[in-house]
Amino acid sequence: MSENNTKIGLGLAALGRPEYINIRDNSSIDKSEAAFKHNTLSVLDEAYNLGVRYFDTAPSYGKGEAFLQDWNDSRAHKDIVLGTKWGYTYVANWELGYNGKHEIKEHSLEKLLEQWQVSKNLLPNLKYYQVHSATFDSGILENKAVLNELFEIKKATGLKIGITTSGANQKEVIALASKIMIGDSPLFDSFQVTYNLFEQDTFDVLKKLLQHGKDVIIKEALANGRVFSSDSFQNYKATYKILNQLAVKYKVGIDAIALRFVIDSLKPTYVLSGASNMRQLKENMKALEFSFLKEELSMLQTLKVLPPAYWEERNQLSWN
Repeated sequence: MSENNTKIGLGLAALGRPEYINIRDNSSIDKSEAAFKHNTLSVLDEAYNLGVRYFDTAPSYGKGEAFLQDWNDSRAHKDIVLGTKWGYTYVANWELGYNGKHEIKEHSLEKLLEQWQVSKNLLPNLKYYQVHSATFDSGILENKAVLNELFEIKKATGLKIGITTSGANQKEVIALASKIMIGDSPLFDSFQVTYNLFEQDTFDVLKKLLQHGKDVIIKEALANGRVFSSDSFQNYKATYKILNQLAVKYKVGIDAIALRFVIDSLKPTYVLSGASNMRQLKENMKALEFSFLKEELSMLQTLKVLPPAYWEERNQLSWN
């Protein structure tokens, strides 16, 4: 096992709601709220037992934040780190096949104050409070009232204030956010970003943030399931062959190969497992058991695609 300080965290995006943008390997699961809660608590327990200490959620992850709150209260672990977000509201209301957007974005001061009232119950284990999907369109990075309120929360609680990003211009959003100052100090301490084998566009800007002592959390390391061999994505045929060869060599699944790529190439603070059950979680954790040779890493770095193509493809994925 190589020396690397990157830790695997657990993201609750697929655990807290019955439908999510993903390529599910099992469509016949029980999608009742009771079944999801039972599964989520089991996965959280298993993650803790396997050494995971960072858990990441959001109010828009269905009941994800509520499930994490229940687990946090009932287990009373003193050594865990929690992160949540504000800015999106879950509106699908557990309705399967919900016709419309499952979550609605609103980066207003009112939404921040409303969601903070609930999220602050995760203190003192809550350490990261993040703007959910900061974009230029939402105006969040120029909204003085919101930025000042985030700074007040930071001052009062000692929380790390962060942003999460999505989309073809993640790089530009991160660059702007990292320059925002309140008084003499930078507002944002953490950056949760999509980075994976296919989407490597943020590499340079993230490396720079890490060098400046910022925390970097990587999400969607498995490209919403696109790293797994699929007839739907003929464009990745050659890539799948390479990934399969590495999986055989290291005796792990493709998921561990994809996670290890993030760890070895970027060395972020955390890379999130998006596991929706214990089997996936155990497979994901195998990413910590090996590391790539220099030439293997160089080869994997050539697999990137152009951001517009990557995000266009992601937009076509269905909620299931």
